[in-house]
Amino acid sequence: MARAPSTVSPVSFHPRSGNSALAARLRREIEGEVLFDPASRGRYSTDASIYQIDPVGVVVPKTEQDAKIALQIAVEEGVPVLPRGAGSSQCGQTVGAALVIDHSKFLDSIVSFDKEAATAVVQPGVVLDGLNAQLRRHGLWFPVDVSTSAQATLGGMAGNNSCGSRSIRYGNMVHNVLGIDALLADGSEHHFGVVPADVSRLSGDARYVELAKKVRAIAEREAGEIEARWPKVLRRVQGYNLDFVKPRGEWNFAQLLVGSEGTLAYSRRIHLKLSPLPRFRTLGVCHFRSFRQSMEAPQHIVKLSPTAVELVDRTMIGLARGNPAYRAIVERFVRGDPDAILLVEFVGDDRDGPADKLERLAALMADLGHPGSVIRIIDAALQRDVWEVRKAGLNIMMSMKGDSKPVSFIEDCAVPLENLAEYTDSLTQVFRKHGTEGTWYAHASVGTLHVRPILDMKRDGAKKMRAIAEEACALVKKYKGAAYSGEHGDGLVRSEWIAPIIGERLVRALEEIKNLFDPKGLLNPGKIVRPSKQDDRTLFRFKPGYAAERLDTVLDWSEWSAPGAASEGFAAAVEMCNNNGHCRKFDAGTMCPSFRATGDEKHVTRGRANTLRLALAGQLGPDAFTSGEMFETLDLCVSCKGCRRECPTGVDMAKMKIEFLHHYHAHHGYAMRDKLIAYLPRYGPLASRFPRTANAVQRMSKRAFGFAARRSLPKWRRSFLSSLRRSSSDGKAGEVVLFVDTFNNYFEPENARAALAVLARAGYGVHIARATDGSRPLCCGRTFLAAGMVEQAKAEARRVLAALEPYVGRGVDVVGLEPSCLLTLRDEFKAMLPGGETDALAAQALLFEEFLALEHEAGRLALKLKPLAEKRALVHGHCHQKAFGAMPAVQRALSLVPELKVETIESSCCGMAGSFGYEARHYAVSMKMAELVLLPKIRTAGEDTLLVADGTSCRHQIADGAAREAVHVAQVLARALA
Repeated sequence: MARAPSTVSPVSFHPRSGNSALAARLRREIEGEVLFDPASRGRYSTDASIYQIDPVGVVVPKTEQDAKIALQIAVEEGVPVLPRGAGSSQCGQTVGAALVIDHSKFLDSIVSFDKEAATAVVQPGVVLDGLNAQLRRHGLWFPVDVSTSAQATLGGMAGNNSCGSRSIRYGNMVHNVLGIDALLADGSEHHFGVVPADVSRLSGDARYVELAKKVRAIAEREAGEIEARWPKVLRRVQGYNLDFVKPRGEWNFAQLLVGSEGTLAYSRRIHLKLSPLPRFRTLGVCHFRSFRQSMEAPQHIVKLSPTAVELVDRTMIGLARGNPAYRAIVERFVRGDPDAILLVEFVGDDRDGPADKLERLAALMADLGHPGSVIRIIDAALQRDVWEVRKAGLNIMMSMKGDSKPVSFIEDCAVPLENLAEYTDSLTQVFRKHGTEGTWYAHASVGTLHVRPILDMKRDGAKKMRAIAEEACALVKKYKGAAYSGEHGDGLVRSEWIAPIIGERLVRALEEIKNLFDPKGLLNPGKIVRPSKQDDRTLFRFKPGYAAERLDTVLDWSEWSAPGAASEGFAAAVEMCNNNGHCRKFDAGTMCPSFRATGDEKHVTRGRANTLRLALAGQLGPDAFTSGEMFETLDLCVSCKGCRRECPTGVDMAKMKIEFLHHYHAHHGYAMRDKLIAYLPRYGPLASRFPRTANAVQRMSKRAFGFAARRSLPKWRRSFLSSLRRSSSDGKAGEVVLFVDTFNNYFEPENARAALAVLARAGYGVHIARATDGSRPLCCGRTFLAAGMVEQAKAEARRVLAALEPYVGRGVDVVGLEPSCLLTLRDEFKAMLPGGETDALAAQALLFEEFLALEHEAGRLALKLKPLAEKRALVHGHCHQKAFGAMPAVQRALSLVPELKVETIESSCCGMAGSFGYEARHYAVSMKMAELVLLPKIRTAGEDTLLVADGTSCRHQIADGAAREAVHVAQVLARALA
């Protein structure tokens, strides 16, 4: 049987500019978005793999009909088609020289749900966490719980044949898909489902019946070869699922499409099998002194019937401890300094079953020579936190600074458990032979360990990758495993390694199936069959000759520079984005507010980082870094700093935006509105002396300066600082410096008065921070930073440092009220003026509620408070409070009030973000951000509920959007003073 030639090569079809004729036709015939500009194509040229290939263009269909028309047009024009969901593939499945159809924005509906039958039908853009959030209220879930569940779409999961941590109990995607409604390249539509043993009884049109007959004939013909060569482990996702096609029995045609990576058909709707949600769970954390011991244990642990056995190695533990988002959690479940741990989960419908299994696990570990090594976790909240750390494992590992990173290419090798210890030992020796080491984690329960050798893909990484891959393949065959495709699919990185495992005869059978479905070879070519080489550097993100522009930066980016790295400073910080897509999550944390409002790849942290990287590398043309397109890409970034904390690789887009705006405005100048906002601290003293006049001028000029007509503006008041009779007071409890920011000084002085009253009543001697020369009030420079006027911000920072140095030098804490201002002292000050002086100030700069919480925990807070009339407080956290982990302090401070029940709203950014929400061009998206969670939650609160928000912009958004008053924590405590 001759090998069929490839109709379209994934390498040869490589246009440098969008196909304008194709784009024009698409725009005429579909309702959705058509993106063919270089920046948009660049943002879709990568996924979470090492590859980068410019697509022909991108279609974001609004309807299923849009997707069908786009597919038909592309086929008619001879253009390849590539379906895409979250774009978080690790093997290059979702990159290619093709028309990308992104179904994640609009095709995200749960079409139907049958609770009794425990089934659901979904469109391909439905996100797993979103689906499970809907199912949970019915006691059901979709159990293929991949670590990227916050962003992974069901279409992508079906395309990959995803697995998840609990596959030992629930199986892979292929075991949980009942049917698929799919479009073929010839335009025909079919429901792929159960095929009876007697194919003549199969209903459907002639094309569908013909496909079923021919696929079954191939399976029957190759039955002996499949039995001899096809891997027998659970985690086997290489090629097409030909082993699921029963030559003489009933089989499910949809199982052939699962794992086909969009190479056979476009999945329009997916029919899912749901599972009952376990009522009770327990988690055992098994500690091991050596990595080998952790690999010997799973074969014994699985006999206890756990739902998951997950490995976390020393490297991941160390990186998680160094990540501020996970450090406190890790300390709660990791004891000492183990070489590895195993997370072992048990579930049941009653409490006793999982608890008993946990005790049996502890006894087993003792029998294996590890007495006292199990930490038992019963608390559901802590279990969730532990799993969040585990789910973030891959991305935590990618947070290594420098050009050398853990690279995905052999990470999904699956071997029988009895061979696991020998296999990992042998592979470790291979790494050492090639001068590197690997990071290990994931699914010990099924013998699939995610191992990533640390390689420099800008230099000799490709050569080492090939050598390691060849030796790893031999080891997998030796230990009777399943090549590299034990979970994350084949894509560009693993497709060439299907042949060594299943043999050339079965590879030709896979090509035969491809030709039956897609005779022109236009559906995601180059994946699974007729692939390119995994180490073809022309397909890499960092191609030969890659070099990023070295900017003369205005902020300090030295922490991102690693010795000997090709990229340094700002460029290295930008390159930290590995495209994992965690910024696309929608239901927890802060990141990324603009994406949650727009759903556009352009407006997500990953999209911005990619655009910056492409511009710095010269891949978007000359002067791209300071172009209008780059400005638009960063325009909706509200500088929430959510990514600073929540991005597992530490991308800090807020800081990057400051750097960008500095360079952009150096080329293009500033609008009058920019200057008006930025220089507010400079003209504030004059405006506050004549507040009526200032407010009148503000009202009359609102539209002229581009502020939204429907938005009220902050009202000038008499300055708090000018009304003070003295700047210091005595106290028995110790000293504290109150840093009164521009906003609380001029617009809401009652907050400063309340804070002063609370601190004084608690017995502290309060010093009011003032400039050493007695001139205008101090300012953190936040308004200048927001405009990119970094030199002006540095001037403000120097004034603050000079004023506070005498206090900081003797260990006095500096307390502030406005989160965005006080936390600038902890963050941007160190980037503007790095050194011991800013480090010392950062260490002693605390938010008002942080100071009180710390003092209370230390037993030093003598503050008598009385119950309030309101018994419930609803709290909205400022984005920067969340980014710096300050929200627990807010809750603890409010809990000092007797009988007050505190609830925190789980929301992202309120949408105001300083001046952002005041501007007419941002008003609509600002309100959309607020309406996602915050304002609906506020409207459900009764009038007897205290609304608390420490951010001045947050309070303004609540007032404008819900007609309710929110107050600062300081005011709540002041009202409760006994």
